[in-house]
Amino acid sequence: MKVEKIKAAANIGKGFSGEFLDFLKKYQVIGLAVAFIIGAASTKLVTALVNDVVMPIVGVLVPNGEWRQAVLQVGPVKFLIGDFAGNLIDFLIIALVVFLIVKWLMREDATQKR
Repeated sequence: MKVEKIKAAANIGKGFSGEFLDFLKKYQVIGLAVAFIIGAASTKLVTALVNDVVMPIVGVLVPNGEWRQAVLQVGPVKFLIGDFAGNLIDFLIIALVVFLIVKWLMREDATQKR
């Protein structure tokens, strides 16, 4: 009870800007924003890697080379199988990169605790 009163008394003099700064620190909003921006930039990088490096290799293995335009037609419905496959490959590469980064960061954290 006393701790809550002390915290409340400490927040009285801060005002809106102080409370906002506490919010940013407590919930690590700046780190989240940086991660979001880096994630958006890495998405472009991975898409370029897939389109410029991986897909030409896949294109050689596919007879006509235009596999992203592959369509499966069932009656009047057209399924864009090639587009889905390309997006699936993009996702798997991004997921692998994120996994490797998190694994590397956790290894660094684990060595600091020892």
